[in-house]
Amino acid sequence: MDTRNVLIIEDDSNITELLTIHLSDLGCKVVAEKNGQNGLERALDSAFELIILDVMLPGMNGMEVCRKVRQNDRQTPIMMLTARSEEIDKVMGLETGADDYLTKPFSIREFIARVRVIFRRSEEKARYSTPRPPQISIAGLEIDIDKRKVMLLGERIELSPREFELIVLLASNPGRSYSRKQLLSLVWGYDFEGYEHTVNTHINRLRGKIEVDVSNPSFVLTTWGIGYRFNEDL
Repeated sequence: MDTRNVLIIEDDSNITELLTIHLSDLGCKVVAEKNGQNGLERALDSAFELIILDVMLPGMNGMEVCRKVRQNDRQTPIMMLTARSEEIDKVMGLETGADDYLTKPFSIREFIARVRVIFRRSEEKARYSTPRPPQISIAGLEIDIDKRKVMLLGERIELSPREFELIVLLASNPGRSYSRKQLLSLVWGYDFEGYEHTVNTHINRLRGKIEVDVSNPSFVLTTWGIGYRFNEDL
């Protein structure tokens, strides 16, 4: 197995040391930063297979770091750590673009299991995903993947990170139907099975931004009994 580079952005030295030991046992090479701003610069400057990101950080909080990483088209998996346990904090983290979320204190066994799931998912995505073109142009919908820019009939459409990943995945494979479970796996990650309603919510929001008539969509269609697909007849 190739060595995986992991970035830990955490201001608690004891936690960083503990995680580093166990990540090293998994064959990972670990780089650590204690400051949010420094962590962001490191994340954007180098390639990592995983970023472990604390929410409460000096310099820049973890939510903002996550948001800025995603704005720069980084697909590196992000696992957020926080002492907060409220559901709203978890939702905010996932909406910002995190792939997983652990609440302190957590067991090392759970941490290792989640890291392995993230690595396995990344390997499977690389093995089975269809190569995505740098730009997609369909019926007035323009998607620039490198710039994370979506235009509809000449006007820019602002999408959340998850909405963007959904439209890119669907538009890259017109006519292919994806179940809600598959979309959770490919866009959110395996750890969120049972959150099928999240897919429905994001599809509805996406349609509200790109469809002229949400009740009669022309881009993102429903495949009854399965899930969703991008219209292959455009």
